[in-house]
Amino acid sequence: MIIKSITNQYLLENEENQYFDRKSARIKPSDIVRHLVAFANANGGILAIGIEDNGIVTGFDYEGAHSINEFLEVPYFIDGNIKVIHDERTIDNKTILLFEIESSDNYVIKTRDQKVFLRVGDKSKLLNHEQVTQLEYDKGERRFEDLVIEESSFNDVDIELLTKYKQILGTNLSLEEILYARSLMKNGHLTYAGILLFGKYPTKYLPNARVRLLKFDGNKMETGKRINIIKDINFEDAIPKIIEDIKREMHSQLRDFQYLGEDGVFKIIPEYPEFPWLEGIVNAVTHRNYSLQGDHIRVSLYDDHLEIFSPGKLPNIVTLENMKYTRYSRNPRIARVLTEFGYVKELNEGVKRIYDEMQASFLNDPIYTEPNSSAVLLTLENSIVSRKTRKDEYQKNNFDPTILPEKQLLVYGIISSHPGLNTREIADLLSIKKTSVENAVKILRKKEVIEHIGTRSKGGYVIKKSDNWKI
Repeated sequence: MIIKSITNQYLLENEENQYFDRKSARIKPSDIVRHLVAFANANGGILAIGIEDNGIVTGFDYEGAHSINEFLEVPYFIDGNIKVIHDERTIDNKTILLFEIESSDNYVIKTRDQKVFLRVGDKSKLLNHEQVTQLEYDKGERRFEDLVIEESSFNDVDIELLTKYKQILGTNLSLEEILYARSLMKNGHLTYAGILLFGKYPTKYLPNARVRLLKFDGNKMETGKRINIIKDINFEDAIPKIIEDIKREMHSQLRDFQYLGEDGVFKIIPEYPEFPWLEGIVNAVTHRNYSLQGDHIRVSLYDDHLEIFSPGKLPNIVTLENMKYTRYSRNPRIARVLTEFGYVKELNEGVKRIYDEMQASFLNDPIYTEPNSSAVLLTLENSIVSRKTRKDEYQKNNFDPTILPEKQLLVYGIISSHPGLNTREIADLLSIKKTSVENAVKILRKKEVIEHIGTRSKGGYVIKKSDNWKI
């Protein structure tokens, strides 16, 4: 039970997200039904009543507030076997009510009028008929990570890794209690999610729960006498260790390219920005269909592109068309733990940022496909082909942006693809210091490459159309 270990600081300061929401006690008790249902149909979560959206505690003892008992009655009027526990807590001499909603693994939870809501990021989304049908299907798939491995025990746990997780949570629960609280252990046995996240040898129980890194000589895979594999590495540890290990290996395998800067000094730019390929790998290990045990995740490096292959189609309401803005996890328990480790991004940030960073590096957009409707394939093209194409496009204006120093190049790329952003917004997209952006902007304005439009407080930067850039 997580509800007892949640700190007051978390309740007051944490941003609303996939697993947490705040509501004023002035809200009609019936209006929290959608949020309880949404959490239950997704990954579970915590709903705090008596705290405003801005984190101010108002409690129940003021004009317009409904009583605690009115809210406690709400779960009994929801269609389905929703599992909700509650707790009361005093903060600043004011009472708040906490609901902990357990994820419904085997069935779709509905309101009394048969509406279905799903927690997506920090919103409780109403699903249409098609989405409800898909959710009902995915509920069957979702059960796999919760299946108990009868042959397993706590002896299968990587103690060092689980201890690290405990430190991240900042909880006083024992290691075993943490596993039970996250439903990663039941009746003394680990679930598949438990073994994948914290097992010493996950492939003992799931032989294909591995990531295979392949490097090829050329732009395609050859077979037979022409086989062109020059590197073949398997990663078979718990998922958090796989992520760190393959990250290190990718850095050693990917190339750097040189270009001549405006100061006459050669600069280095990576073959790919780190975030797109790392996020692609994290998404693969988080969301793959582990019930499909005949295949494994593959990261394939070619001369002109890389591919990340993950068994299992896109989950639930996610499609190739909406995946940039829609988030849903096939494996909610795995996703939750990896979010707490800091690997999985909230609020649909991950896929969108892959696009943004590829564009900022003058690379083609990522390509997502579903081979045979049974897998997800992410393809990233490197600078050998796509950077040249982007370069040629800009040279039509007698300006080659790739001669810019790296920071200026990144800022230029963001402004060209997202005109009108201010320095803070650019810094957030690039995950660099605002001062670095401001310095780059100052130089680009001096070169008359960009210009500011709008007011000082509400305006932003755009590419300046000119044949006379001062390079």
